[in-house]
Amino acid sequence: QIQLVESGGGLVQPGGSLTLSCEVSGPPVRRNGMGWFRQVPEKEREFVASIDWRSGNKWYAHAVKGRFIISGDNAKNTLTLQMNSLQPEDTAVYYCAAVVNADVSIATRSDYDSWGQGTQVTVSS
Repeated sequence: QIQLVESGGGLVQPGGSLTLSCEVSGPPVRRNGMGWFRQVPEKEREFVASIDWRSGNKWYAHAVKGRFIISGDNAKNTLTLQMNSLQPEDTAVYYCAAVVNADVSIATRSDYDSWGQGTQVTVSS
C-alpha cells in the first residue's frame, strides 16, 4: 500500500504564501491523479484542488481558484500545492490523496484511495 506524507504547513500572516508538498512512497501503483483536501474541526473534509496525471488537467474549489496552484510529478511521486494570498478562512489541516481508478474530473472524497496524515496550516496575524 502506498504512503503519502505531507509537509510544509505552518503559521503564516494573512496575505502571505505557503507551499505544501506531498511525497508518495511504496509499491508502484498506476494512479489517475491526486488531490488536496482540507478540514477544520467539526466540518467535513472539503476538496481544494486536483490534477489528472494523464491529461495534465487541474481543478480547483471556487474558494481557492486564482490563489492556489496544484502541480507535481507523477514519475517522481511528488505533489505540491502553492498557496498565495492566504486568508484566515484557509486555516485547516491539509491532506493529499491519490486516485487509482476513478475519473479525477468528477472524483469525490470517497473516490480517493489513499490519504496522508495531514499538515496544519494556520493563517493568523
